[in-house]
This record gives sequence, structure tokens and C-alpha cells, in this order.
Amino acid sequence: MSVKAVFFDIGGVILRTEYQAPREHLAERLNLTYEEVYKAVFESDTSRRASLGAISVDEHWIAVTRTLGRPASEARAIHDEFFAGDVIDKNLLDFIRSLRPRYKTGVISNAWPDLRAYIHEHKFDDAFDCITISAEIGVMKPQPKIYQLALEQANVRASEAVFVDDMPANIEAANALGMRGILFHDPHETLAELKSFLK
Repeated sequence: MSVKAVFFDIGGVILRTEYQAPREHLAERLNLTYEEVYKAVFESDTSRRASLGAISVDEHWIAVTRTLGRPASEARAIHDEFFAGDVIDKNLLDFIRSLRPRYKTGVISNAWPDLRAYIHEHKFDDAFDCITISAEIGVMKPQPKIYQLALEQANVRASEAVFVDDMPANIEAANALGMRGILFHDPHETLAELKSFLK
């Protein structure tokens, strides 16, 4: 069956941490390891709850700040320092825009409640026909329901969709539903693989 839609993850694909120095400096300043800081932000109970829409982003960052041994008043500064090395891949976004209108394009992302506002603020919402965010629907990858909801939004069958993600478990889940999963490693390699498949 021909491809009608191409979906992308955000974190680790379109938005990537290209510079580790800010996080390393933050960890050093707090007298912690890089891993301790990373886990507090992304692998904590409050991160998961925020990703399911159960708590706000502010609540999560206050919890992170306390876990790191700092007062809640420093939450915004720690947030900004932690993400200072993140970069939006504009070349990838331009490619995604070029797929339209021949293909529908979409997002399937495990993310906190502020992702949609971030996409609008950084002006790349125009690249997508539909955006499916875990915090808005209360379900996360690799659960089948998040993919099914994205497919429904795009009005396509699983066999008509491609999904690009940087996590093997998420690709396996997409494949199990009948989508074609492409594991993101390097932007150039991934684009080449995607272009080759779409031909």
C-alpha cells in the first residue's frame, strides 16, 4: 500500500541536544553528576506524570529543582541552563515541509504539556497537519493507543504511514501496528533512508 503520511518524534529527532556543555556545567555547579541531573529531569516520577498530563510543567520543574537540592525559586534558571544546548533541526523541518501536500505530516511525541506552545513559539507548527502529544491525551509511546489516535487524526491506515523516532521500543511498537518505523540515528542517514523509502 502506498505511503500517505509521515510522522516524526520531536525530542531526539527534530529537537536534539547538540551541545552537552551547558548540562555538564549545570551538574558541576550543583556538585552532581550529569546522570543525576538527567534522571531528575527525564526519568523521574514527575517527568512521567507531566508526560501524561497529570501535573503541569511548572510542578515538574519545582520537583526537579528540589531533587537537585536547590530552592524552587531557581526552577526557571535551572530549566533554561539544562536546555541551553538544544537545537531545532531546521533542515529536517524544511524537508518535512517539502513533503506536503503530497503526504500528510504529523508529530507523535511523549512530551510535557508545554510542547504545543513551544512548537508555536518557535514557528514550526506549519510543518505538520496533525500533532499528537502524550500529555494532551494521557497515553505515551510505546502504547498502541497514541499511534492509533495519530493515525485517526491524519485519516490514514497504519500500513499507509511511516514513523521516525530515536527510541527502538517506539519503532517496534509502530511496526507492530503495521506502520513502517525508521530509527533515527543521524539526520543525514535518516533523511537518506526516508527519501529512499518514499521513492
